[in-house]
Amino acid sequence: MDADAIQAPAALMARLKKLGLARKSDLVLHLPLRYEDETRVDRIATAADGCPAQFEVTVLEVSVLFRPRRQLVARVADESGEMALRFLNFYASQIRQFERARDERLKLRVFGEVRQGFLGAEMVHPRYRPIREGEPLSESLTPVYPATAGLSQAILRKRIAAALSEADLSDPLDEAWRRARGFPPFGEAVRLLHAPPPGTPEDALQSRGHPAWRRIKFDELLAQQLSLRRAYLSRRRLGAPRIAPAGALSRRLIGSLPFSLTAAQRRVAAEISRDLAQPYPMQRLLQGDVGSGKTIVAALAACQAIEAGYQAAFMAPTEILAEQHCFKLRAWLEPLGVEVAWLAGSQKSAARRAALKQAAETARLVVGTHALIQEGVDFARLGLAIVDEQHRFGVAQRLELRRKGGRGAEPPHQLMMSATPIPRTLAMSYYADLDVSVLDELPPGRSPVRTRLISEARRGEVIERIRGAAGEGRQAYWVCPLIEESEKLQCRTAIETHAALSQELSGLRVGLAHGRLKAEEKAATMAAFVAGEIDVLVATTVIEVGVDVPNASLMVIEHAERFGLSQLHQLRGRVGRGRDASVCALLYQTPLSAAARERLKIIFGNTDGFEIARQDLRLRGPGEFVGSRQSGLPLLRYADLETDADLIEPAREMAERLLREAPAHAERHLARWLGRREELLKA
Repeated sequence: MDADAIQAPAALMARLKKLGLARKSDLVLHLPLRYEDETRVDRIATAADGCPAQFEVTVLEVSVLFRPRRQLVARVADESGEMALRFLNFYASQIRQFERARDERLKLRVFGEVRQGFLGAEMVHPRYRPIREGEPLSESLTPVYPATAGLSQAILRKRIAAALSEADLSDPLDEAWRRARGFPPFGEAVRLLHAPPPGTPEDALQSRGHPAWRRIKFDELLAQQLSLRRAYLSRRRLGAPRIAPAGALSRRLIGSLPFSLTAAQRRVAAEISRDLAQPYPMQRLLQGDVGSGKTIVAALAACQAIEAGYQAAFMAPTEILAEQHCFKLRAWLEPLGVEVAWLAGSQKSAARRAALKQAAETARLVVGTHALIQEGVDFARLGLAIVDEQHRFGVAQRLELRRKGGRGAEPPHQLMMSATPIPRTLAMSYYADLDVSVLDELPPGRSPVRTRLISEARRGEVIERIRGAAGEGRQAYWVCPLIEESEKLQCRTAIETHAALSQELSGLRVGLAHGRLKAEEKAATMAAFVAGEIDVLVATTVIEVGVDVPNASLMVIEHAERFGLSQLHQLRGRVGRGRDASVCALLYQTPLSAAARERLKIIFGNTDGFEIARQDLRLRGPGEFVGSRQSGLPLLRYADLETDADLIEPAREMAERLLREAPAHAERHLARWLGRREELLKA
């Protein structure tokens, strides 16, 4: 039997497991949300309105009132004054309990917030209990824990107190190192947080700035770093194809391009080239702002694999994005003699069979959606897997692509790309298992995009601006958040907007693209827009990434208040790709919520994707920011990447040191924090 396992009746175990509590270690780390001070007794006459306080009182009167609703009211008093205890939900036993306290002059200890109500000073649903004469007060602040239905605070406190005396509270940190950073020992920190002694600064506890909280947050970050670094090192022990440094094919591609590579593109391409030549699998994240040129860097990596006799696979999350990549990669590589295959779920059976045959035999580069990882898709000799917008894929999907290297073959190298810049603190913590390359330079010639915030009431002016731009030979996007009507979100839909704009912009060619169109229709619409045969493209967010039309210099985003920051930034990046001055008009409806107003203010005032990402992380937290990656990554419960950024670097250093010098300590620390969840990180 596991000595760390909780022993409890089945019904209680089921409730504990709802909170993720299966081990004594879990109870030790189930830390309070807040505290209540029951270490002192206050006076009714001096109680502050709205503040929690404790009183010792006698019961003067008990009654059940029926107006304005049925309620139990007990008038109570101490030596300084009187107040009412009011209960809107109560039992007959409570009435008898108060009547007995009144008749026998028993003292009650009550805890709650005093408010001024219809009956004067009152407490609504306070906590109370009869006490004996001289009964001592609590010696520590009373913790209030995250709970669930059927699991009371009293039961949690009892179980946690037992766990603190039974669980392993050993410390993985070297004492001198710990003292130098002001961290208390682990056991001391958790005992203080579960039962803070009188005099512990409550503001430091509530703000989680107390040294005991800092220690816990450090330990959580250390567990995350240990797990991710161990996954990183275990991958390095795997074999992988050694792909010789870039040669003639890469040079021919660079020579055929109508533009020069930026210094950042050359630097990152060299980093990837060195990785591919190693005997262990590359696991690199390539991130860069919208329009920084990630695709050509990926194409150069594919060239290196192809020239060494391997295949490359390029997977994108949506068909429209995968198609855009396929068109671009074919235009670059097919003139150089590289066969590029296209594989998507919407293909008819004959086309699919042909694509599968290509992937298994002749194609050197296979581009597609998640169809690449479906059963029946086999590669001849896969050496490099490229995943675009990697955060949109789950752990299992990325693992599946890695397994496509061929029966008995070494796993392919993996290059993951993201056009959503990742703030440094997030990259250091959630992506510690990856090598990260950053394209921090935009290609020359990109015109700046001016952002305009425009009320829906001025929609007519925006339409006239589009008519004027079209008259000068330029094109525009009009983005809508929904395809069809939704009662919940009273938004103008793409279909409705297309119909309306076709009338309002009579004489102009208005197209429609959304995710529910048949693949052929969608492809035909996009091809017509790229060719300049459509003046205005009404679309949903299917055009968020990958679409590159230099002549499109105007974008209108309808109901901009309903989009997230990173999505608005991605959409805005679809314009400003040509020589003409470009504008992104954010149409919003009033009244705006405080959160929507802040998002629009940030996107209006910033063009740097990394700053926008940092603000986005501040607003949303890492859970939403990392997207589907969280299906394989435990989120932080206590550490905050904004306020605790200074703990990440020491946690990384200590993780490396423990893995190198004290692997047994690392193992115990991981078991304490992650239990069996660590296996999710192997992707």
